[in-house]
Amino acid sequence: MAAISVGIGLGLIVLGVLAIVFAGVRSLMQGKQDYRKIGMMAIPFVVFGVSYAVLGEFAKAGVLTAGVLMALMIGSIAFTGLRGTFKF
Repeated sequence: MAAISVGIGLGLIVLGVLAIVFAGVRSLMQGKQDYRKIGMMAIPFVVFGVSYAVLGEFAKAGVLTAGVLMALMIGSIAFTGLRGTFKF
């Protein structure tokens, strides 16, 4: 019974991701979105792909991806704070 629940949950996640991708492509085609915004959404997938290619293990690549994205977040917060403080 648990395997069925996990399968249904994963299926719903996949359907959600496909719907998001479809909506993004449709908005891009209609000119409602900027290419940079769509490209920013691809960053986690690119980071995960690179870390998976380097490490070769799914779990370790996921942990490394989370660490890299958190470091990028902290760096961007610090940069925007410095930019606001020194007005550059």
